[in-house]
Amino acid sequence: MKIAFYAPMKPPDHPVPSGDRRMGRSFVRVLERLGHDVHLACRLRSYDRKGDQIHQLRLAHTAAKLSQRLSDRLARGWVPDIWFTYHCYHKAPDLLGPTVSERLGIPYVVAEPSFARRRAEGAWAVGQAGSIRALSRADLLLPMTKVDARGLQAAGSRIKGVVQRLPPFLDTSPFRAAAARRFAHRTDIAAAYGLDPSSVWLLTVAMMRDDDAKRSSYLQLADALDRLTHWPWQLLIVGDGPAGTLVRSAFARFDKDRIRFLGTLPEERLPPVYAASDMFVWPALNEAYGMVFLEAQAAGLPVVAGRGIGVADVVLHRRTGLLATGGNAVAFANSVMTLLDEPERRAIMGQAGLRHVERVHSEAAAAHALDAALGLAAARRVRREETGER
Repeated sequence: MKIAFYAPMKPPDHPVPSGDRRMGRSFVRVLERLGHDVHLACRLRSYDRKGDQIHQLRLAHTAAKLSQRLSDRLARGWVPDIWFTYHCYHKAPDLLGPTVSERLGIPYVVAEPSFARRRAEGAWAVGQAGSIRALSRADLLLPMTKVDARGLQAAGSRIKGVVQRLPPFLDTSPFRAAAARRFAHRTDIAAAYGLDPSSVWLLTVAMMRDDDAKRSSYLQLADALDRLTHWPWQLLIVGDGPAGTLVRSAFARFDKDRIRFLGTLPEERLPPVYAASDMFVWPALNEAYGMVFLEAQAAGLPVVAGRGIGVADVVLHRRTGLLATGGNAVAFANSVMTLLDEPERRAIMGQAGLRHVERVHSEAAAAHALDAALGLAAARRVRREETGER
């Protein structure tokens, strides 16, 4: 099938790395793996981080005109069989897919949809209205967390399409290969960054964005580790961004030998860093599932995380990691301390995580589920046409 792919929050070829970009690229890769011809439909970003209703209205106006032109262009040339949108919610509604799919008479699919009733009023009310319009017209909705699936259920009769949960996924092969060469990578990274191979290497991978979620998580991580200075650990931090000065200041309290800032690394250099480390640590305050947790487990690392919005969907508490009460630095420190004291448990959890991701969150697992889901979308479109449902 020919699939028009669209990611309103961030297109998959955007230059700035993020979990959203990684997930978008993974969807394109899996769809192509299934033999589909995937084209990026548009690069229009509808993302509004600040809650500016004037900006949201301008985006809606721009999208209304663009969707008409896009429909006409596609109808004259490369006519898609399906419109596939990745990630649609109040801060980044899909303002194109509903119109284009209706005009072309093709199934409309939304992966990682999110609905929050409380956003009907307030700073993102315009974006919420656009998101609801999109979700109400979709033939197939693929929520990726239990929270999002429950949210769609709460939307009631407004959601008329098929709802099928699809766990987040990634290409496990580079992480599996890196895990097989763990000791070689550990030797290389110890030499490159002046690390002590005999200490426990903690790892976090997170952009230093100037938003409350990332700032709060970094600050809690520093507070938690400040309670554990009697243990022989070193922390590797991969990431950078506008809040870099604040983050470095938060970790300035530690001995210089404790912390290594590795900066932003290209994706191909991440698997060896994961595999060489001993434990992945990240509070994930006010964040969704987080691709980093899948990457860490795919490389064989146990995880210590905050029990965030969707983290429990990807990290199995006491099996592949430990989930601490969100926002509680003491609880987070205690969880890290538990695994610092139990190297055998770390190893067992790491292997369990590797198996779990391969079984549930690999691209192979996603391909099987997605292939069946697209068949449902096509059947749903046929029923709509037969009944005249809009």
